[in-house]
Parts: sequence; C-alpha cells; structure tokens
Amino acid sequence: MKTKFSGILTLFLAFVVQLSFAQEKTISGTISDENGLPLPGVNVIVKGTTNGTQTDFDGNYSIGANQGDVLSYSFVGYTTKEMAVGASNTISFAMEPNVEAIDEVVITAFNVERTADQITTSNQVVDADEITKANNPNVVQSLAGKVSGLQINTTNYGVDQDTRIVFRGPRSITGNNEALVVVDGVIQSANFLSNLNPELIESVNAIKGANGAALYGSRGANGVLIVTTKKGAEGSKMRVNINTSTQFESVAYLPERQTLYGQGWDGNHYTYENGGWGPRYDGSLQPVGLPDYDGNFTVRPYAPIEDNVKDFFTNGTTFQNSVAISGGTATSSTSLFVGNQRTEFVIPGDELNRTTVNFKANKKLGKLTIGGNASYVTRSTNTTSNALYGELLHTPGNVDVNDFSTGDNNLHWNGYFNSPYWYLNNQRSDNDTNRFNGIGEIKYDVNDNINVVYRISGTLTETTGESYRNGFTDVIQFSGSDRSILSSYATSKSSSRSIYSDLLVNFDYDLSDDFSLQVLLGNNITDNMSSSVSHSDTDLTIAGFYNAQNYTGVPTTGNSKARSRTIGLFGQVDLGYKDFLFLSATGRNDWTSRLHKDNRSFFYPSVGLSFVPTKAFPSIKGDVLGYAKVSANYVQVGNANVGTYATDVVGVQAGGYSYGDLNSFVINPSITDPMIENEYINSLEFNLDLEFFKRRLTLSGSYYNTENKNQIIGVQGSSASGVSNLTQNIGKTSSEGFEVDLGFTPIRTDNFEWTNNLSFTTYETKVDELADGVNSLALTNSVAGMAIFAEVGQPFPVIKATSYERDPYGRVLIDTDSPYNAPRTTSEFVNPQKTTPDYIINYNTSFSYKGFTLSAVMDYRTGHVFGSLTARELTWSGHAPVTAQNGRQPFIFPNSAIEVSPGVYEANNSYTTGGNTMADYVNYFSGDYADVGENNIFDATAFKVRELSLTYEFPSKILSNTKIDRLSVGVIARNPITVFPDENIGIDPEVNFSTGNAQGISNTAQYPSTRSFGFNVNLTF
Repeated sequence: MKTKFSGILTLFLAFVVQLSFAQEKTISGTISDENGLPLPGVNVIVKGTTNGTQTDFDGNYSIGANQGDVLSYSFVGYTTKEMAVGASNTISFAMEPNVEAIDEVVITAFNVERTADQITTSNQVVDADEITKANNPNVVQSLAGKVSGLQINTTNYGVDQDTRIVFRGPRSITGNNEALVVVDGVIQSANFLSNLNPELIESVNAIKGANGAALYGSRGANGVLIVTTKKGAEGSKMRVNINTSTQFESVAYLPERQTLYGQGWDGNHYTYENGGWGPRYDGSLQPVGLPDYDGNFTVRPYAPIEDNVKDFFTNGTTFQNSVAISGGTATSSTSLFVGNQRTEFVIPGDELNRTTVNFKANKKLGKLTIGGNASYVTRSTNTTSNALYGELLHTPGNVDVNDFSTGDNNLHWNGYFNSPYWYLNNQRSDNDTNRFNGIGEIKYDVNDNINVVYRISGTLTETTGESYRNGFTDVIQFSGSDRSILSSYATSKSSSRSIYSDLLVNFDYDLSDDFSLQVLLGNNITDNMSSSVSHSDTDLTIAGFYNAQNYTGVPTTGNSKARSRTIGLFGQVDLGYKDFLFLSATGRNDWTSRLHKDNRSFFYPSVGLSFVPTKAFPSIKGDVLGYAKVSANYVQVGNANVGTYATDVVGVQAGGYSYGDLNSFVINPSITDPMIENEYINSLEFNLDLEFFKRRLTLSGSYYNTENKNQIIGVQGSSASGVSNLTQNIGKTSSEGFEVDLGFTPIRTDNFEWTNNLSFTTYETKVDELADGVNSLALTNSVAGMAIFAEVGQPFPVIKATSYERDPYGRVLIDTDSPYNAPRTTSEFVNPQKTTPDYIINYNTSFSYKGFTLSAVMDYRTGHVFGSLTARELTWSGHAPVTAQNGRQPFIFPNSAIEVSPGVYEANNSYTTGGNTMADYVNYFSGDYADVGENNIFDATAFKVRELSLTYEFPSKILSNTKIDRLSVGVIARNPITVFPDENIGIDPEVNFSTGNAQGISNTAQYPSTRSFGFNVNLTF
C-alpha cells in the first residue's frame, strides 16, 4: 500500500512540476549598449512564436514566456542574442556590437539597398520619429529645418497649404527645379507626398543633388526624396497602433499698422472710406461705415482698436486619428492603415477632410517573393476666395469688424471694397480628389547571387471642382462707387492615369577575398495620361441655382487631353575593394515622346568613388576617431522641360471667338523649336564624413559645382514675326555651394541625454548666358513696381524694381519741379537683389530624461530680400507705419540731395517732400511713394522655431500588467516663434505668389502665417 501511495505521490509531484514549467510568467529586465547605457527599441521575441515586444526609452521590457522558452534579442548594429527562460523572472544584459552588421543600410534609387560606405553622394535619412514628432499633417512641411541643402518653403497658408521643395537652390531658369519624389520605389508627385499620411512613413532618404539621382535620368536632376512606407515585420506578433492628435491653429502675426490716424481721406473723416488718411484719433464718438437701410450709422469712439483685423479670423482645429495593424510570420508580413485628418482653418468655413487607407503585404514562397501595396486617399476641401484678405487689409484701425459681421455687403465698413464677411457665404469652392495607387512587386532569387525584380504601379487620380459666386447689387452706392458683383458658376473635372514599371536584375558577387561586385541592370517604362473639362459663366438667371442650365449667355468652356511616355534603360556597377574602397558607375538612356524623334534619345552617365580610411588603416581608428569616409562623384543628367505637345504645330481658338455661329482657329503664336533638346546638367561633388568619440561627435561636409547648359527658355518674339513667345535651347547657369553638418552629444548618462544637430548651407546660382543680345529675362509681370528676373552675371533669381535716382554719394535726388518735391525715380527696373538666402542654418536639439523627451527644430535664413504687394497696399491706404511719420507734415527726405547744375549736387536742407496740404501729402504717399518698387522690398532674414515637442513614454514596468506594449503622450507647437528684422513690418518672406521659379514676391492673396499648439497620444498593443 505504501509503495502504491509513493508511486501516486511521485506521479502527482511530476505533474505539478510539469504544470509549473508550462505555466506562463512575466519576464522583465533592462537591455543596455556596450557602454552600459539603456538601449531603447530592442526587439524581444519568444523564439518560434509571434509573441514579442520592444524595450522602452530606459531599455526596460516585459514579456510573457514559459520556463524553457528561448528569448531572442535583436537590434540594428548589434549581435542577436538568445537567452533561455529559467527559474528567474529577470533577464538583463548588455548587447554586443556586430562589427560586420554595423554598416548602415540605406535605400537608394529603385529601392536598391547599399551600405553607407558604398554611397558616393551626399544624402541624409530622416526617420519616422523625426517626421511625426510635431504631428504636422503635411509630410513636406515636416522636413523643413531637418536636412541641410533642402529648402522647404510654405508659399501659401490656407486649409490646403502650398509648398516648394528645392535642393541646393534653383538651377533651371524657366524649367522645373523641384525635387523628385519616389514612394516605395515608384515616382510620384510632390502633391502625392503632401497628401500622404505622415504616420505611414518609415523613413525619407534625401539625395541632395543630381549626383545621387543619375539613375532616374531627367526626372532626378533636382535631387530625390526617397520615401519608404511602413510594413509589417516578419516573424512578429500582430500589433495595433493607435495615434490621435488635436491641434489648435491661430494667426501667428499680421502686418504692423499705424495707430495714430483713423478712417478717412485727405485728413478728413469719411464714414465710407477704406483708408487710414483721416484725422488724428481723439476718442470722440463718430459714425463708422455705411448706413443701414433706415439711414442710421454705427457710432463708435474714434480711437484705435488693438488687433482689430485679427478679430476677423477664428481659431482653427486639426484632428488626426489613425489605426495601424501589422504582423507577420517567418515568411510573410501584412499591415493595414486607416487614417483621417479633419481641419477647420482660421478662415471661418474653410475646411479640409482627408481619409487614407493603405494595405501592404508580402509573402516568401521559396525563391519567389510577392509583395503589394494598395492605397486610397479621398480628400475634400471647401474654401472661400482668398481675395478676402486683400479686402480685409483695407480696414481702418478704428473699425470694430464685429459690428459688420452680418455678411451684408450693403452694410460694410467702407464703400469701395467688399466685405470679407460677404465672401464667407457668397463665394465658395468645393474640390474633391480621389486617388488610388497600387503597387505590385515580384522578386525571384535565381541563386544566392542573382535576383530579378519586376515592379509595376498604377496611380489613378480624379478631381472635381465646383465654385460659385452670388450676385450683389450695391443699392446705396454711398461712396459714389458701384460695387455690384455679377453672379457666376464654374465646374471642372480632371483625371490622370500614371503607369510606372521597373524590371531590375541584380548581381551580387564576391570576386575574391578582396573584391566585391554588384551590378544592377534595369528597364523603366512610364506612361502618363491626363484629361480635363470645364465650363463657366457669369450673370446666372436664377440666384442661388448653381447649374449649367442657369447660364444666361454662351459659357466659357475648355477641355484638354495629353499623353506622354518615357522608356529608359539603365545600369549601375559597384566595385568594392577590401570593404574600404568603392567605385560606382551608372548610365541611363531615355527615350521620351515629348521631343522630336531625332532628339528624343539621350544618355546620362555618372561615376563616383568612396574611400573609408578607418577600414583601410585600422590603426587610426580608436576612441577619438571612430569613422572616416571621403567620396567624390561626377554626373551628367538633364531636364526635358517641354510640354507634352509643345514641339507640334497646333491651332488655338482666335481671340473673340466663338462669336454666334462663327468660330476661328489660328496657329499658336507661342511656339517651341521642334528640334529642341533636353537641358544638360554637369555636376561635380566632394564629400567628407567623420565620427569621433563613439559617435558623440559627427561631422559631414559636401562641396558641389554644377553647370546647367542648353537650357529650355521662352523669350518674347518680335511683332513682325507673329510669334509672341519662342521656346528654344538658350542660356547657361552655374551653381556652387557647400553644406556642413555637425552632430554632437555633450551629455549622455543612464537617465539623461542631450543631442544636437547643426547644419550650415550656402549656395549660389549665377546666370552665365541668355539669348544672343539678351542680358535680362523677366519671369513675372510688374507688380507694385517690382518684377523677378534672370540677369546675366547675377545670382538667380533676382528682384529688380523702380528705384530712387541717387548722386555719386548715394544721396536720393529730389525733383524740385514736382508738385510735392518728390524724389526722382527711374523708369526702368534697376538694382538687382537676390531672393535666395546667402546661407541657411538648421538647428535640431533634443533633451531626454528618463521617459521625457523635449525636442526643437529651428532655422535661420539670411542674405536675401523679398517684395510685398501687401506692404504697397497698406502704404497706399494710409495704414502702413511709414505713413504716420513726421506728424503727416512735409519733411526733408532723409539723405537727399539737389542737382544744382548738371552733374553738380549739394545736400538738400530746404526742399520739403509731401506738398503743402494734407491732400498733397496723401497723394504723395498713395501715389509716388507706394509705387516706387524700392519701397516695397524688404530684408528677408528670418529666424523660425519650426517645431517644439514634449513627449513622455510610460515605462514598460507600469504597462506590464496591461495589454499595452507602448504608450506615449505629448504636447506640440509648430511655428511658435518667428523673428524678423526691424524693417519687416510682419510679412512672412517665405510666402510667395506661386510655387514656380519666380520666388521673391508675395501678394495680397496669401493669408497670414499661422501657428499651432496641440497634444497627441500614441498607443501600441
């Protein structure tokens, strides 16, 4: 009996032991680097399962596992370590650097991976955390201040902001200078990137010059942004990430206005005036604006109201929410992303709604790997006319805009311009865009050394637009001016289809113990098709009925279709010697349908060399110098900047037609040389990369010299020839510049780290040649006495303006025969000044303490100028500070002189400018002074804090008993601080009337700059 009982007891104890071993428990610990510092982001996975987690900021982790399981710890640049789960619930250790794997892998052209040592060109990688740190809904804007050599300008603020992306300054005079955008190996537009949800992005590799983009041929001449989106990790458990952010937007600043004089003109108070040319403020009660329908006026104190114009704007909001689900097995990965952005702008009623859905998956089937990526973006905007800002500028300082907010244009505060509130309800545009993008990729590994990749992508985009303007009848015409407006309606629809495919063959061989060879051979086909149709008319029959059947006359119609194709063959050879010397050569030949058949084929070569002394001479590598690399490259590439059918002879409708039953067509007077060729860019670049004190100090520098010749430029034709504009191969520019990047980490302890990245960028493009006999080419029409030019011998572009005539000593010459003793002015545009910065300084800094991280991004741009139509309008209407100087009394013009006889000058001490009456004074400033372009040009220097963010990541120990893997919360600010020089009255020099090459002039259609504050929550489980 005792023996049987002992046997049963033994079996029971064995069962209990077995049960205890099978029972899951929580394993926690801390992972550090080779220096004993916490290592965040280490992947911890239970081997053979999809159960995994990551270490937090402090290197801590916790994971459920059974005794006897094996935990795998992996991190880029470190040797993967496996630890068996024993009786202890704690596993902590230091990761060991993997000398062989420490080389950084960079995604280059056509999604080809290369180590940082192999790359012979200047590039900079921005990871996902840097892009999303301040929750900017626009990916392009989030790159501002983070990449040396890259200038991101927000040229127009609004619910749908415009941006311009330029590497190393403009080079082509009238062609495209913006960077190429490549997303997941497929060429896309900058607009596509702007509308890509930032939470989708894994990294952006910024290839700064033509040198790094030679494989993309003509499209890569201006540098490339290679964007890689996130995907599910192979062998990982399913993860769900939820991100939500709320931001509040407000006007950052408005142009400074004088606060001494109120509503009126010629020194008199008129209730219907838009100008600030009235009497000096005295606080007395005075009527304001137009009378109501009963003839009664609004009465208010005749005194300045602080920020009265700002009261028109509201507080905007942006809500961003996204859910990402990802996971994978040992041979597959899958991810699904759904995100939404809803923005209400500071202009009441202006809204944007954008939804993004993205599905990405790949599967390995032996030697075959199949992958795909499908995304759908739907986007809608509802906006009013940006003309309202120009109307708003004409608001006297004593007007309380809230008194006139009904939107009735007959009850406005002035009788010459329209009410901004009227625009809000009576002139609006709706635009809806649907974009689908699908990417399919098949990769076959022929053997360990050869693989073949075929990638095809299709992008379908459809945009519909509808706009209306209600009619208005000025029944009072109190000022004597008829402000009546005709109603109008317009609608449009455009669609585009882009097919893009690559066939790539990759060879990767070790020729010997010393030599390695990598070869890429490829074919690319691009097929773009677009079409559009539109119609519009004015004076609708029935008010408020927005339909084409409501037109009263013959509508204005338009439609277009275009298709272009490009075929490319290319190759790249990378030869390595002992892992420290690399030679890279590329070649590409394109055939484009845009050029004549005799010129449509062109070839682009490049060659580069990279040398890593710290690997060639290991003895120089130590605690001080840890890494050194020098590289150089030369490339020839180009731009085919011509329209789809520009080289064909096409007819256009003659002016004034159609007329009744008649129609007429003529040869397009704007022609392109049918034998035109592509532009050529020859670029030479040298680079240096150094690392010191175990990457506590890094230094990188690049110098480049570029020649852009055979440019495609349109010049004005002669009237006798019948040609209004001729586009041909003329002109040459040359560019030179350098970039320096300094990274330093002054403090790094177990709990605290301070990292910094400082960069300096300088560049200049000069115009060497234009057409024969042409030394100056206007890129814009005259605006407020100013225009943008390409000028031989000058930087590109420059702004020239009408200016004051001066004597040899620089004194302004007074015209003593003019009614107001006004300064003498030039009739021609003179004094070219550059509109691109002399240099740009970017500064990124981050403080980390335990789970807290405080980060800032800022930049400083200087050495350039900009012209402002807003400043001109404020001067003309008497609202600019300059108009209130000298008590509005005649004055001796500063630093002025009189020409007493031809060529003889003396200082002006007696002739006063501004006339003898207030009417003279007003006429001088609103006419002579305001229209001199020199007075509307300002120093464009600007210091901007682009981003501030404070994030707290909860320790894994706190989350160990929950289903949550990671949890972070943060507060953010965008554009919180801006500093301008004193002469700038509060106008953003970054804003421009277009996103094209004519940079340097802003008009009243650009809204004031905004700033945002908000918070976010990021949750992973």
